[in-house]
Amino acid sequence: QVQLVESAGGLVQAGGSLRLSCAASGRTFSSYALGWFRQAPGKEREFVASISRSGGSTYYADSVKGRFTISRDNAKNTVYLQANSLKPEDTAVYYCAATRGYANDYRRAGVYDYWGQGTQVTVSS
Repeated sequence: QVQLVESAGGLVQAGGSLRLSCAASGRTFSSYALGWFRQAPGKEREFVASISRSGGSTYYADSVKGRFTISRDNAKNTVYLQANSLKPEDTAVYYCAATRGYANDYRRAGVYDYWGQGTQVTVSS
């Protein structure tokens, strides 16, 4: 079992940048595939990015591709989301997620077994 704790989000102006981190408990962090999701008010939770156990494979939602970067440091039990060129439509609660399972599609929220508590990111225009 793993517990995930996201860093504080924040308020940033459009065009700005923010780095989110998510620290995990436990000694088997490298055995988990990880993802970032977000949920805006009145909308369903949506996939943002995912990263494989080794960090060698990453996937992004089209809406963030080229602007966001997911990475992980298995020695520090931490996954990161670097968000650049932020837009007001990026405003949402961001969640990190983890799974020890294997799936064909890590973009589905149902694949993940563990979730962080969420952190608010607000982008002002």
